[in-house]
Amino acid sequence: MRAHLRRVGAISAMLWLSGCVSGPDYRVPATAMAVAPDAQGRFASSRAPTYTQAEPPDHWWQLYQDAQLEAYVAEALRANTDLRAADANLRRASAVVLEHQAQGTLRTDTAASGTLAHAGGYTLPSGSLPQAYALGITLSYPLDLAGGIRRGIEAASADAEAVAAARDHVRVTVAAAVTRAYVGACSANQTLAATQRVLSTQRDTLDATRRLAAGGRGTEFDVTRASAAVNRSAAAVPQLIAERQRAVAELGAVMGRVPSHYPQEVSACARPPRLDRPLPVGNGWQLIQRRPDIRAAERSLAAATATIGVETAELYPQVNLGASAGIANAPRRLLASESVGASVGPLLSWRWPNRRAVKARIAAANARAEAALASFDGAVVQALQQTDTALSTYSQALDREASLARAREDAAHASAQAGQLYRFGRIGFIDVLSAEAALADAESALASSQAQLIDRQVDLFLALGGGWSPSGPGGDAEAAAAQRAP
Repeated sequence: MRAHLRRVGAISAMLWLSGCVSGPDYRVPATAMAVAPDAQGRFASSRAPTYTQAEPPDHWWQLYQDAQLEAYVAEALRANTDLRAADANLRRASAVVLEHQAQGTLRTDTAASGTLAHAGGYTLPSGSLPQAYALGITLSYPLDLAGGIRRGIEAASADAEAVAAARDHVRVTVAAAVTRAYVGACSANQTLAATQRVLSTQRDTLDATRRLAAGGRGTEFDVTRASAAVNRSAAAVPQLIAERQRAVAELGAVMGRVPSHYPQEVSACARPPRLDRPLPVGNGWQLIQRRPDIRAAERSLAAATATIGVETAELYPQVNLGASAGIANAPRRLLASESVGASVGPLLSWRWPNRRAVKARIAAANARAEAALASFDGAVVQALQQTDTALSTYSQALDREASLARAREDAAHASAQAGQLYRFGRIGFIDVLSAEAALADAESALASSQAQLIDRQVDLFLALGGGWSPSGPGGDAEAAAAQRAP
């Protein structure tokens, strides 16, 4: 037993002199996907003139230069219910860090007791006092020689930074949801306007057909077919109005508004905002530092690594520097000199750990760290894949919109020509209806493509991870996480 205590004392002395902290010191592993050169370079699909290598701004929605959109995003970032919950989670995680930090500070314990005894039914022990009172105070400070407390603080801090990154992800999602809903309302209005233009042309054709039929140059069959085309286009109007209202309702919900206060002014938006310049996309290294899910995975890896040290510290004794003082005696002699006592010195405590159990927990902590590294690598791979896919999809959407715009111009020109030729008797009425149907289809396809184009832009900005800023709410935690990013 004495030999064992000497060994414990020697271990404690070595820990004290070396300033050792149990467990591995965290750094991004050299084998991590985040530090691979292939992951940090230029995106494979970003070489088109559609993109620039400049880093995208934090507030990417400002690239649209739409004051109304910027105001909606700002309001949503203040009032969105999911973001409020994320802010509360961050405050809870910060409180856990404070709790772990408090474990390494001075602890105070006080105790008071009083006894009153009299001989009644039994005999008092020899030398005992019929009345005795005691009051004492104990101060203790943990030396944390094995570093378990410090590793606990590291783990809690990393967990808090992971929660901050998760909150940033909510901000990104909220900004994207606002932009999508706003664009959806504006796009519905644009499609509605295109449908009404086609409807106006079809009504003009119907009026002309009726005049021709009245003059003997047409038939009631032509009038019926022209009327059917008008009714078919008119039937699309209520659906487009419903789509606009759905987008307005979605926008209001993301902004935390009740139905009676939905932003109805967006119903007047004539067309969605456009970006007529190359998009800044940056490179893989910037993406890895910016994406909230990657930062959250990296911080989770740091927390898991620190937990190894927390478990390893259980193998070593715990040493506290302590001091105590107190008084104890009968009431009349409570302040006598012999009633006062005090002590100062180190207190060595060791729970005599079950080494097999502790080593099992250490092995489990190592396994958790390995799983966290795999998740970190997976987050990097997924982010790169999502970004490359979004880049390619957006480039193809641009090409599709350009083709549809040319097709719409051709269809409008053909419809105008068909109307003139029919009035001069050069073509049949079926050709007029075909030309107008082609124009209606071209208008609808172009409006839908323009809406999808902006949707693809939002997908790209979402993949790039923009939408949070170290200067925003909770910026200190965000800045700390960004500095620790790989």
